[in-house]
Amino acid sequence: MKVLVINAGSSSLKFQVIDMENKSVIAKGNVERINEGASFLKYKANGQEYKYDRDIKNHSEGLALVIEKLTDEKVGVLSSLDEIGAIGHRVVNAGEDHFDSVLIDDNILENLRMNVDFAPLHIPGSIAGIESAMAICPGKPNVAVFDIGFHKSVPEFVYKYPIPRRYYDKYKIRKYGMHGTSHYYVTQRCAELLNKKPEDINIVTCHLGSGASITAVKNGKSFDTSMGFTPLEGIMMNTRSGDLDPAVVEYICNKEGKTVSEVIRILNKESGLLGAIGNGIADMRDITANLDNPDVKLGFDMYCHRIKKYICAYIGVLGGVDAIVFTAGCGEHTPELREAVTENLEFMGISVDKEKNYNSPRGEEVLISSDKSKVKVFVIPTDEEMVIAEETVKTINNLK
Repeated sequence: MKVLVINAGSSSLKFQVIDMENKSVIAKGNVERINEGASFLKYKANGQEYKYDRDIKNHSEGLALVIEKLTDEKVGVLSSLDEIGAIGHRVVNAGEDHFDSVLIDDNILENLRMNVDFAPLHIPGSIAGIESAMAICPGKPNVAVFDIGFHKSVPEFVYKYPIPRRYYDKYKIRKYGMHGTSHYYVTQRCAELLNKKPEDINIVTCHLGSGASITAVKNGKSFDTSMGFTPLEGIMMNTRSGDLDPAVVEYICNKEGKTVSEVIRILNKESGLLGAIGNGIADMRDITANLDNPDVKLGFDMYCHRIKKYICAYIGVLGGVDAIVFTAGCGEHTPELREAVTENLEFMGISVDKEKNYNSPRGEEVLISSDKSKVKVFVIPTDEEMVIAEETVKTINNLK
């Protein structure tokens, strides 16, 4: 079976076509700047990369362009849409009734619309992607794979917030976590690299991209995770503040006459590394190239400190770990970050080999801990799309 995996954002649509017979990616790409002007499709297939500039007003037009290129006689990889057996969609969070992957029908779609408040920055894009797929590829099964799925195992005493219980009972306000497909994937791979079963390992997984989260994995299952009710909780990120005294929101509102929504937007879009450093710098490649700049170094140190704090806390609640895993863009490609985060942790049995950390091939699975380290430290490139494809096939097969 060939599965089309779709990850739709508010103005973007990322995709991969995965042949599940041999688990190979036969085409992938992304549509950017939907309804923002200067929109385009980046498309990779048959060892070639292409870019198509096109006025794309909505997700339906974006997906139609994707299908056009996938079935094109010259650059395509499919003879027709008939080759696509199913479509898997990444959906961030639709509440605690939706941890498990599910076949999408009209009732599920309506339920997603009713639960937009759980992920207002993400769910509208997911809905647009699903509706587009159902219209353009009629009759194909569509499966929603939820980003919070891996965190279903987080115990109640961890996911409950210390606020009046009525807010959970009435509104289901609790920790949900994100990046579940990534944390699940690297957990499975780490177990294989350790030559153990997932249920026999305790690890800390660090998904460090533009959005970032850290997860304590106990016996192969999520036990605690840094993101919470929304992706705003946890470590600081490219543009998100992460953990913050909630009274700061009221204080800024009172001082500047802003609404709560306006301040939350600032915490999501203008904070984190971008806010701490200033000058429009948030990309880790720019940061590591300018660490001699005091403002840049300060932002980098703030970021690394918060990551280290979560790692050490999670090692504590797990009672020790077998490994620490770095993944996603920053985690996979920034040795300076990995060095700073693991520095001076020898007392916890963690020691990184500097040569392995800096000189190992980028984008590959690498063990970077030293021979004397009691805790293994891995770099494991994530593959969220493969998890979505596997979940899609599994969900369809379970219905047979």
